[in-house]
Amino acid sequence: MNTNASNLSRRNFLKLSGVFGASAALFAVTGCGSEAKPSSSDAASDSSALDAETETAADLSGKTLNIYCGAGMTEPFKKIAQDFQDETGCTMNVTYANAAQIQTQINESESGDLWIAGSGEEAKRVADVTTKSTDLVKHIPVLVVPSSNPKDVHALADLGNVDSLLIGDPESVAIGKVAKKALSDAGLWDSLQDKITTTTTAPQIATALASDQGDAGIVWKENMVDGVVSVADDEMSAYTKTILAVELSYTQDQETLDAFMSYLGSDAAKAVWTAAGYEIA
Repeated sequence: MNTNASNLSRRNFLKLSGVFGASAALFAVTGCGSEAKPSSSDAASDSSALDAETETAADLSGKTLNIYCGAGMTEPFKKIAQDFQDETGCTMNVTYANAAQIQTQINESESGDLWIAGSGEEAKRVADVTTKSTDLVKHIPVLVVPSSNPKDVHALADLGNVDSLLIGDPESVAIGKVAKKALSDAGLWDSLQDKITTTTTAPQIATALASDQGDAGIVWKENMVDGVVSVADDEMSAYTKTILAVELSYTQDQETLDAFMSYLGSDAAKAVWTAAGYEIA
C-alpha cells in the first residue's frame, strides 16, 4: 500500500506543530494477482462479490473502486479495503481526509464510488449526488484526559479548570462539531475560547494528550490510545453519531460497488470494526 501525504489546513495548532505532519493521505492499494479480466459470462457473479454462506469470493481482477474515507477511520477501513482486495483482486483506491476536504474533492472532481462518512450531517454535504446510504458503525464521542488527569476533570463542567482543551476544528471535522455542540449545551463554549486548541483529525488529539500536550480533549472512542482515559461517558453518549457508507451517483461500476457493499455487511468486515473499538450500528 503506497501513501502520498497531502497537506491539510490548520487553525490555532501551534502547540502541536512539532508533533504532527499532514493528516490526510491517499492510499492506493495495488491490485493482487494476474488473473485476466472476467468475461461477460462472469458478470452475474461479479454482482455478488462474496457468497455469504459459502464465503467464496468473486474474481474482480481488473476492477477498481475509488473511495473516500474520513481520516478518523483510517486504520480499520484500510484493513477492510486491503482484505477485500486480497480476496477479490479488485483494486481499492482510498483517499483519507476530513469531511470538508472530501466534499470539495467530490464536487470538484465529480468522481468516486463511495464515501465512508463520519455522520449523517456529513453525508448531507453530498446529498445531491448520493444514490444510497447504509449505516455501518456507531461513532461514540468521549471526553478524554491524560492518565494522570492533572486538572482533576471528571465532567464537562470541570473543563473550567483546564489550561488547554483540544478539540477538532468545528468548521471541518465531525468530532469538532460534536465538541462544539456538547460544550455549547453545557454553557461552556464561550468561556473556554481562550483555552481551546483545534486540530484537523481526532487521532491527533488523543496522541497529544498522551504526550501531556494538553489537559483534556474530545475524541471518538476508537481514537483513544495508551496514556489517556475517558471521563463523563454518560454525558457524552448523547452525542453519538453513526458512520455511513454513502454511494455516489458518479460510480462507473455499480456491480463492483454492490460487491463491496455486500462485503461491508459481512462478519469479516464487522470484526475489523469491532476490533478497532467501534460498535456495529
